[in-house]
This record gives sequence, structure tokens and C-alpha cells, in this order.
Amino acid sequence: MAAQWRLLTVNTAPERAKRLIGRMIEALKDRYDIEHLDNCENIDDVLPKVAKYKPNVIFCASMWTPEQANTIFATAKTVVPDIKTHAIPTGLQVERGPDAVVEYLVEEVPKLLH
Repeated sequence: MAAQWRLLTVNTAPERAKRLIGRMIEALKDRYDIEHLDNCENIDDVLPKVAKYKPNVIFCASMWTPEQANTIFATAKTVVPDIKTHAIPTGLQVERGPDAVVEYLVEEVPKLLH
């Protein structure tokens, strides 16, 4: 059985995060067992939710700057030092829409989870 990936997302639009991650999980289900645990709507939610869920993967949505993503990842690593991290490129959702985000994740996530 493949490893189970326990994913936490950081996105100010939780319903959109749930939809897009759901589409990514569906597209990758033949290769990966990914569970979307929860979403953090702001940076202050990261520490308590990482402590609660102990995810092994965290994604930052495209509304966060690289500096904010680094803060989010550093915070997560204080609880789960070997957590895998990925920041969706800043502005991708706004510039190219939700389908582009899903396509991007389907292409990039296997590189992260190899």
C-alpha cells in the first residue's frame, strides 16, 4: 500500500481550497492516497492546526507571497520537522483560474511526493 499523505492547506478561500484539492486528489487517486485534513484561513491558524492534525504535507495557495509561504512552512516545521511543503505560484489562481491551479498541482505534486 502506498504511503498515506495527510494534507493541510493554507488558503483564505476555504471552499475553493476544498474544491480544487478535491479535484487534485481525484486526478491522482490511482497513484497517491491523499487525505485533505483541513484548511487554515490565515497564518495564525497554522500552528494550532499542524499541532492538532500532524499533517505530512502542507500547501500554500497562490494568494500568499513567497515570504508569507516561508513563514507558514517554518511554523509548520516547528511541529512536524520533516513535513513536505509546496507553495502554489503567487497569482496563479487570479491570472489563470482554478483549472490552471488543478493542472499545476496534478503535474507538481508527484514530484513532491515521490
